[in-house]
Amino acid sequence: MNRDAVVQAASGGGSPVFIPILCALLIMGLVQVVRPQLLWKMNRNLQRGWVKDPDATEPTSKGYAMQRVTGLLFLAVATWMLVQQI
Repeated sequence: MNRDAVVQAASGGGSPVFIPILCALLIMGLVQVVRPQLLWKMNRNLQRGWVKDPDATEPTSKGYAMQRVTGLLFLAVATWMLVQQI
């Protein structure tokens, strides 16, 4: 392992592009928590052609609740990463 790379990583010398990417991911995570139906509607068109009825693949209310829980965990990790970068 390169000692200079370890020292640079430990000193907070991250990429300047990393913070805007994390902010975009935070926005996507927030959408997943607030309105997971929007994500399903956006991705529904990707199923056309290999799924007979794309509307039948919409998650149930329990499925949306699970997506919200996953979104909260994602937001917690992404926020922690953003705080570590700043």
